[in-house]
Amino acid sequence: MDILKNVIQYILDLGAAIFLPFVMIILGLIMRMKLSKAFSSALTLGVAFMGMSVILNFMTGAISPAASAFVKNTGLQLNALDLGWTPNAAIAWAWPYAFFMFPLQIVINIVMLAMGWTNCLNVDMWNVWNKVFTGVLVAGVTASLPIAFIVCAIMVVFELKNADLTQKQVYEITNIPGIALPHSMALTGVILAPLNRLLDFVPGINKIKFDADVLKEKLGIFGENHVLGFIVGLFIALFAKYDLKGTLTLAVQSATALVLFPMAAALFMKALAPISEAAADFMKSRFPGREFYIGLDWPFLAGQPSLWVTTIILVPFILLMSVVLPGNTTLPFGGILNTCLAVTALIITRGDLFRMIILGIISTPLYLWVASYFAPIITDLARNVGTINIPAGQLVTWNGMECPEFRYFMSQIGLIFKGQLFPGILMLPLYILLIWYYVKHMSLREKEAKERLDAGN
Repeated sequence: MDILKNVIQYILDLGAAIFLPFVMIILGLIMRMKLSKAFSSALTLGVAFMGMSVILNFMTGAISPAASAFVKNTGLQLNALDLGWTPNAAIAWAWPYAFFMFPLQIVINIVMLAMGWTNCLNVDMWNVWNKVFTGVLVAGVTASLPIAFIVCAIMVVFELKNADLTQKQVYEITNIPGIALPHSMALTGVILAPLNRLLDFVPGINKIKFDADVLKEKLGIFGENHVLGFIVGLFIALFAKYDLKGTLTLAVQSATALVLFPMAAALFMKALAPISEAAADFMKSRFPGREFYIGLDWPFLAGQPSLWVTTIILVPFILLMSVVLPGNTTLPFGGILNTCLAVTALIITRGDLFRMIILGIISTPLYLWVASYFAPIITDLARNVGTINIPAGQLVTWNGMECPEFRYFMSQIGLIFKGQLFPGILMLPLYILLIWYYVKHMSLREKEAKERLDAGN
């Protein structure tokens, strides 16, 4: 068992840019693709992931110092440092039970496919770490390993069902066929969907609608990706009180990122189209009448300019809320670019930039509060396993974690089975109501998306 665990851990340590192409080659060969074509598609996928990672790290590296400068200027005293996702992934994998999440996800996916409960084959094994992280948090709150694994199993089911509920809508955004998003970040749609619907009844706001293309049309050169990135970067630099050189540098860095993101994202379409077509043909020949699609990590959506404009514009709002929000102890840093929120908002609003920003501002407190709540648990595990060195009196956490509402609600509901009824007994019906509305709402939207797609063919 230890040998197998070490082998799998070694493969996972290679990262998504190597691990997922390896899975895709195997999948392509199973789907009767030629080895040369499967290898080329898989390698292109690896290049796409690596390119997106390089640009994202570049953007984070540019924005994070501005956040630090803001903190220094304001004299903030927030003791839970936001590390971002990478160190938290390392902390999660150090959990002694992390290995068991692989069979849990695989078995559930196979059973649901066989029973016709989902049409999504989730090949994104690398993001099993999200279930591990959930297990860490729930076990830390409930002190119960069985409850932690039950919650993780529920999370796998929710991810697959959510992929079914959004597949056509995701296709309308990306134009990549046969691909779905079974990612935990998208579960936050249960919060954003009703908020987005409420905006339909707000006078003034319900009349405003624009995406990146509309921006270009209305604003001319000021709506172009590079110019818009420059302006937003300029604003953040001034917010951080940079000097002229630092201000212009950050502005150009932001412009560069917004130009390069769509270029890297285009590689996902080139890589995934041959594999998705082969998978569709293979499944249709064996399961007539059923439509299957491949579940992947979120970066195939990263070519949408609205996503990155939203994440950058939200930075000053996140910093301001960290100062004024009662009960917040999180100091935004590594997760200052909240892609988890922006990706979900992109799907819920169909890329409406104005609404993405509004939803982002409204829901930012959720991410800060949940990050603050779980900070002691994340810190204790990090100290116990020695993953990172944490000074005394310091906490670590993750602002922008995937599905913060799911992890918080489920940890509190789990306490019911330990005899602690409140607040879980109140949250259970609330969460069920949110899920009921979300499923009903998104099912209708998915049906409408399918009708639009059928009409266009």
